[in-house]
Amino acid sequence: MARTLEGRTVAILATDGFEQSELMEPKKALEEAGAKTEVVSLESGTIRGWKLKNWGQDVAVDVTIKTARPERYDALLLPGGMMNPDRLRTEPRAVEFVRAFFSGGKPIAAICHGPWMLVEAGVLEGTRLTSWPSLRTDIRNAGGEWVDEEVVSDRKLVTSRKPDDLPAFNRRMIEMIEQSAARQVKIGATDIS
Repeated sequence: MARTLEGRTVAILATDGFEQSELMEPKKALEEAGAKTEVVSLESGTIRGWKLKNWGQDVAVDVTIKTARPERYDALLLPGGMMNPDRLRTEPRAVEFVRAFFSGGKPIAAICHGPWMLVEAGVLEGTRLTSWPSLRTDIRNAGGEWVDEEVVSDRKLVTSRKPDDLPAFNRRMIEMIEQSAARQVKIGATDIS
């Protein structure tokens, strides 16, 4: 795989109960493409994944939400797992972290229940996206257009429904970050997107 994301850093916002494959597989794909990833969570230490119907693997937390700064990152990954975003969306700092990526025009990739964070951040008005089917009404009530498709891109947002969609999700996520990076032009000390 070409290392097209060299020099890019992607935040992965998650807490206990993240769907293991929806964090681990995109993280691996991003790193193979040359990106640095950092797991951002509520507390330091480790967070535990959910795999099928049991607790899964522990993942080290790199940065807590108390010290994470959106401007340090080029993109954001929101893995699913029902428990993960349900807990994160009750934390104002986590919600503001997501909102900052959206308002900053930075790429966001969200899968399965991950779009719940976008609902909570109030950023879906007029946006076309997909998710785990149970979020359909929440997304529509938040002004989004929910569709049942493997992967959906709308502006700087990439979404998918479930772990089976991960190959398409990972490809589209990497493409979106590549395109965003290609649009940045350096002129002296100023970045223009």
